[in-house]
Order: sequence, then C-alpha cells, then structure tokens
Amino acid sequence: MDTKQKALAAVAALKELYPDALCSLDFESPFQLLVATRLSAQCTDARVNLVTPALFAKYPDAPAMAEAEIEDVEDLIRSCGFYHHKARDLIGTAQKILSDFGGEVPDTIEALTSLPGVGRKTANLIVGDVYKKPAVVADTHLIRISNRLGLVSTKDPFKVELQLKELLPPEESNNYCHRNVLHGRAVCDARKPRCEECTLRTFCTYYEQLKG
Repeated sequence: MDTKQKALAAVAALKELYPDALCSLDFESPFQLLVATRLSAQCTDARVNLVTPALFAKYPDAPAMAEAEIEDVEDLIRSCGFYHHKARDLIGTAQKILSDFGGEVPDTIEALTSLPGVGRKTANLIVGDVYKKPAVVADTHLIRISNRLGLVSTKDPFKVELQLKELLPPEESNNYCHRNVLHGRAVCDARKPRCEECTLRTFCTYYEQLKG
C-alpha cells in the first residue's frame, strides 16, 4: 500500500467510525467560530465552550467586539489562558474585519492570516467549515496521527498541511481533519495510544514498528 492508498484507506475507515464529523466548538456565525478558535489555542474546546456563551452574549459580532474594553474581554476569557494576548487579538481582529473586509470574515487563507493572532490552522478551519472550500487543519491530532500512519514524516504544521493536500481528496479533507481530532481523543492518544482497538492499525507504520 503506497502513501496515497493509505490516505484513502484512512479517510474511509474514519468516515465509517465517525460519520458525524463536526467541529467541537460551539458557534452561531463565522465571526464566533473565529473567536472560539482563537480562544482554543493552548486550551481545550470544552473549556472554550464554557466561556463563549457569556462572551458572545455581550459581544456577539465584530461591531460589538471592536468597541469592547480590553479589560472586560480579559475578564470574560480569563480561564482560557493567555487572556491578555487573546483579548488584544480578538478586539484587533474585529476592528480589522470592519476596516479592511467590510465587516465580513474573509474567505481566503491569505486574508485570514492578516488578522491578529490568526495562523494557518485557524484560517484553514474557517475556510473549510464556513466557506466549504478544501482545507487541511494541521492541529496536534492530525500531525500526530499522520506521522504514526506514515502519511508524513514531519511535525511542521505547514509541511503537514501541504503534504496532506496532495494525498487527500479535496472534498474529504475538511471532515477528515475533524475525524482525526475525534480519533486522537478517543483512541490515538499522544502518550498511550490504544493500538489494539484502533481501526487504522492494519496499515499503521507506528503499529507495525510496535510489533517489531
């Protein structure tokens, strides 16, 4: 099985295992997803989902966030960690969306990464989930599982993104990334992967090496 065949096998196996490939962050608009994703850096999605109801009740959209006092935003997001930087980025992002993009969350990687605190991982999530364009969200789960399967041999997020774009069917790439998150949490743990229970083990390089 070559790398392309292995990627297709992983797509099929995870689709069967996790038919509902949904983003685990709660949101009601593109702007809210952008905010929630920024908050999720070095923080669990579960924690973010506890914080965002109060945040979005007060600052539901870019115009409201653009006028926010940074201290108030900090207080609302404090438990997400790195709240000084995150609050500054959220307000700056809202202001830039209003000034540069007509109040709409942009739909390209290049435009999104021009926003404060928005990297390629966040940009790909917005492009894929909101605008339904092919995208690869190279988060820690995708990077770990891709290396273990033998699809890539790098931990550099940008390189993983580019290499997987060559391997994955474009129409499957967004949901495949979400399914990797689910599988990483449920089975392919960073420290103690449950390989004997893993549906991918028959073509996993990591498992082959474990068996010797």
